[in-house]
Amino acid sequence: MRRKGREGEARENKHVRGGRPNKSNKSRVEEDLYELIGEQESPLLLVLDCVQDPHNLGAILRTADGAGVTAVVAPKDKSASITDTVRRISVGAADSVPFFQVTNLSRTMKKLQDAGVWLVGTSDAGTGSLYDTKLTGPMGIVMGAEGTGMRRLTEEGCDFLIQIPMAGKVDCLNVSVATAVCLYKAVRQRSLT
Repeated sequence: MRRKGREGEARENKHVRGGRPNKSNKSRVEEDLYELIGEQESPLLLVLDCVQDPHNLGAILRTADGAGVTAVVAPKDKSASITDTVRRISVGAADSVPFFQVTNLSRTMKKLQDAGVWLVGTSDAGTGSLYDTKLTGPMGIVMGAEGTGMRRLTEEGCDFLIQIPMAGKVDCLNVSVATAVCLYKAVRQRSLT
C-alpha cells in the first residue's frame, strides 16, 4: 500500500546537504587554476583525459574530495561535465572540488609543469610501478579515458608514466577505481612527510 500525500513528487536526494546544489558551479575559468595552485605549497591535482562516463566522473570527484585534491582538470571536448547525474553520484563533491574544463589539455599540462607541478601518468606504457613512485610535492596525477587510456599528446606531456600492478587476469581497473588507488597512495605518502 502506497503512502498518500506525496504522489507525483520525486523523492529527495538524501546525499545532498542543504537542498539542491547550485547549478551555476559547473566548472571554473582556467586562469583561476594557476592562482589556486600558486596559493599552495604542495598542490595535489588530478588531470582527467577524456573521461566520458558521468558515473565515473561523479565517483572520481567523490574520491578527489576525500583525498583533499586541490583541483580536477579535464578537457572541454570529449569529456563528461558537471551534470545532475555527476552531482548525485559524487554525493555533493561536485560542488566542493574545484573543477576546471580547459580548451587545450596539453597546453594546460605544460603550464602546470612551468608552475612547478610534476605530472605522473598512469599507462600501460609506464615503466615504473605506482608502489615505487614518489608522489609528494607539487603533483598532478593524470588518468586516461575509459577503455582507450590517455591520448598520445597527453601521455607525452607527462614527466613520467607508471603502471598499477595487476596480479589477476584482467589487465586494467575502472578509471574511477584506478584514480582512487593512485590518490590514496599519494595521500599516504604525503601524510608521512
